[in-house]
Amino acid sequence: MNANQSSMLILQETCIDAAGSLVVYAPVDIPAMHVVMNGGDSAYVALLPSGFAIVPDGPGGRVGSDSDNGGVGGGSGGGGGGSLLTVAFQILVNSLPTAKLTVESVETVNNLISCTVQKIKAALPSDN
Repeated sequence: MNANQSSMLILQETCIDAAGSLVVYAPVDIPAMHVVMNGGDSAYVALLPSGFAIVPDGPGGRVGSDSDNGGVGGGSGGGGGGSLLTVAFQILVNSLPTAKLTVESVETVNNLISCTVQKIKAALPSDN
């Protein structure tokens, strides 16, 4: 690897069905994964999965639908419409067990959550 290449990959699983949509992903260290693929112990691979779920809000709703249930952001008329979004992140801020959260760390996480929710909302059709 040269200096411009990352030593991380994203491991991702996606599921979409009538119950909703789920995306789970985790950054993985390439050298650590090579060790595991060659028979090494997987207990030493740091795995912090994050992701999001989008489920219909109300009966008969479909995630991201353009019909009367409205997709993300509310609906028009009958059944409540819209979708519910749950976002979860696992982030290693500091590897020391006695470390305290800093204001900067909290602001970074807040910005990450806000940007992620906005990008998901922008990617889905909406009546609003």
